[in-house]
Amino acid sequence: MRLRVAHAAVLFHDRRVDRIVVTGGGGPPSEAEAMRGLLRAAGVPDGAVIPEGRAANTFENLIFARALLPPDTAVTIVSSRWHLPRARLIAAILGWRVAASGPRGTAPRPAAIRAALREVAAVPPSAMRALGWRLRGTGKGL
Repeated sequence: MRLRVAHAAVLFHDRRVDRIVVTGGGGPPSEAEAMRGLLRAAGVPDGAVIPEGRAANTFENLIFARALLPPDTAVTIVSSRWHLPRARLIAAILGWRVAASGPRGTAPRPAAIRAALREVAAVPPSAMRALGWRLRGTGKGL
């Protein structure tokens, strides 16, 4: 989480994004609140951070975060590089045009391999969930 948050802070300070939606439940504190604190420590003003503390998975991260933004807002997904392909796939299935950016990882090779395999296994259910959501017409206008 720290690498992703530090990367988002760099994007903000470089003026490549003007707001950061932090998303994730759990806790307390929620993952969103923990990330908000890290961003504050990195010099990102509270007014530029939008917390969403209910999401429990990637699909919910995207749906709940997108609902907090005006419809035509440009979105850059920030996540681990091994996770970005699945997040972008979900966004594409939902019909959203997004950019993606991730920090260089520092995980040892075995951990990186496990993460990549977990992502491969998660693609089919994530894609089916997103496709079902889109076919039902849920969230029109997001």
